[in-house]
Amino acid sequence: MKIIAIASLAALLAPPLAAASDPSALRRSLSLRDDWMYLTRDIADPAEWTHEGKRFHYRKTVEGGFAFVEIDARTQRRRAPFDAGKLAVALSDATQQSYQPLRLPFDAFEYADENRAITVTIADERWTCGIVSYACRKADPADMNRPRAFGVVRDLDAPADNHPRKSPDGQWEALVEDDNVVVRAVGSKDAIALSTDGTPGEFYDPETLAWSPDSTRLVVYRVRPGFRRIVTRVEAAPSNQLQPALRTQLYPKPGDPVDIEQPVLFHVAERRRIDIDNALFTNPYEMSPPAWRKDGRTFAFDYERRGHSQARVIEVDGQTGAAKAAITEDSKTFVYADRRYRHDVGDDAREIVWISERDGWRHLYLADAATGALKQITRGPWVVRDVLKVDDAQRRLWFSASGMDAGKDPYFKHVFRIDFDGANLTRLTTADATHKVRFAPDMSVYVDTYSRVDLPTVSELHRADGTLIATLERGDISRLTAAGWRPPEPFVSKGRDGTSDIWGLIVRPRDYDPAKKYPVLENIYAGPHDSFVPKSFWPFGFHAGGDKVIGMQAQADLGFIVVQIDGMGTANRSKAFHDISWKNLADSGFPDRILWHKALAARDPSYDISRVGIYGASAGGQSALNALLFYPDFYKAAVAYAGCYDNRMDKISWNEQWLGWPVDASYAAASGVDNAARLQGRLLLIVGEQDSNVDPASTMQVVDALIKADKDFELLVVPGGEHSVGRSTGPIPYVQRRQFEFFMRTLLARPNQSLGTDLSP
Repeated sequence: MKIIAIASLAALLAPPLAAASDPSALRRSLSLRDDWMYLTRDIADPAEWTHEGKRFHYRKTVEGGFAFVEIDARTQRRRAPFDAGKLAVALSDATQQSYQPLRLPFDAFEYADENRAITVTIADERWTCGIVSYACRKADPADMNRPRAFGVVRDLDAPADNHPRKSPDGQWEALVEDDNVVVRAVGSKDAIALSTDGTPGEFYDPETLAWSPDSTRLVVYRVRPGFRRIVTRVEAAPSNQLQPALRTQLYPKPGDPVDIEQPVLFHVAERRRIDIDNALFTNPYEMSPPAWRKDGRTFAFDYERRGHSQARVIEVDGQTGAAKAAITEDSKTFVYADRRYRHDVGDDAREIVWISERDGWRHLYLADAATGALKQITRGPWVVRDVLKVDDAQRRLWFSASGMDAGKDPYFKHVFRIDFDGANLTRLTTADATHKVRFAPDMSVYVDTYSRVDLPTVSELHRADGTLIATLERGDISRLTAAGWRPPEPFVSKGRDGTSDIWGLIVRPRDYDPAKKYPVLENIYAGPHDSFVPKSFWPFGFHAGGDKVIGMQAQADLGFIVVQIDGMGTANRSKAFHDISWKNLADSGFPDRILWHKALAARDPSYDISRVGIYGASAGGQSALNALLFYPDFYKAAVAYAGCYDNRMDKISWNEQWLGWPVDASYAAASGVDNAARLQGRLLLIVGEQDSNVDPASTMQVVDALIKADKDFELLVVPGGEHSVGRSTGPIPYVQRRQFEFFMRTLLARPNQSLGTDLSP
């Protein structure tokens, strides 16, 4: 048995390598990102509007990097929203990092302090920077809510935001003392206890306190804490000390008890409390904070049942505490929690705009809150993607949708408006591309930013009726094209059901010769939470996905054809298409992917499906390993990064969404640990030692199972590496090089010989 670990670089570099007769080929591929990332001009991000709605701003590519532009919507006059040079100095001083004016470490900002400052996010931290005085400070943790691990277990080591909540009439303030709710007159220190049953094991959460509009009542959640599971990681080579260090993280996993929230209503003047009957929300996975209707008649919250098969809008009478289900959404598989949408119509919310997949497609409905009856607003074999605006007075809404145009790419987003009764459906975007539209607050105008993988980004200003006012930006890729870039090729074939179109992209070597045979690499991400084949233009290195695409082209230039595919089980298509993933994560759309590969090979003789490799990260890492466990007749080599190889080891939120609760046999069926003995082909596992997204022990448990099964594989553990290890390129792209070399050895070196398990060169 041979396990190639970090120190085994010599074996990796030993001849013979296919492209190794020209080592410069590997160097060129590894430097491609740096060579190409600043070659585009005027590629604009979607616009963001100022609060007053008179101006909007966006970032765009310029010579040497990118710049922010702010435009007056009425005159189209342009200006820089801030001095980038001064801001770079201020950020560098505050963060102890070096930043350049054209390479600021954020792609969006919000105005603050009456436009005298901006707020930005840098490496998941919030910063506020003055743009008059040009000084930056990190957001005060006291201004932030107590963290919740994956949304469902509060981190009780972090203090809650317990600032006094002032009543709307300004007379009272409410807070929590010793785990109980108290109120006091504003300006007084004399607290009046509204509850006495709060304890550390069942406390009142100040962050859920909500006053009624008439200041006579309070609602708050009493919380029974969930299981405090702590993941402990050893950092072997910390930068600030010689000895290893321990790192801990609150990390709930599938099956763990979550925080249980119980709404309690208080009538303040009478000192009377009402515990809301929980018969309609008996097994909560997650509940939104309670929110009063504007008329004060009721308050409401969203409820997601554990296992994700039911979602409800619970409405509670603000006087009696009687609860009812204003809307109930049931599914035989799953209700996708992150794609729910609710809008309360009017002050009394007697109607609710709701999204449902009950007819097999994601559509908008208008619910009668009194009866729960639903009237369908949109309908057809297409999906609503996002609700952009609801106008209660006009009884009209604006939304994005995809799949409406027969024969066109079903993932392209277009924007429409429609009346509550389903009448007057109007298209606002026409270009055959995917669109990101940002409306002014008053809906009088909007900025439409659209592109395709073969169409550089165009940004336009339109009137509300769709009339073009001005073209703001039109991407220039002439220098990128001159450097050798060519757009990826879309390809479509039928899936396993014989009817569903499966869409993918093809990236070929820049010196592609159709008379040659090329091994294939598939870049896989098959998480059911979205679709992943890019649809918009890829300005290399600037937007999410830029590094990924550079990696595809860089590998193609080594002598591969590199592809990416959305198989069944991913989102943004029909409910039946999506449901393939339910309790079936080992599937990863592989039956559709293999059909796609075979269809392309039948059309293109250069596409050699006798030599197919696959690589992916996170859920894509799980899929890459599963390709060799469950489909080894087709896939011959895999690089798997930071995979959630056993879904019982991964975070609670993602895994219970797709495999349900309680934990059952479907978790084991997809497990790379339980199925390790099935491994065939060549495998490289890569993991960051300090992965805070997927417990890195998941990788090591696969390693343990492979050793016990006497299977050969390669392993790279990156000390201090996080979840994104290998997917963000540093000065020396070591991990990326290891992946490239692995595929060169396994798929290019001996194209006419069997790929056995012998790892020797």
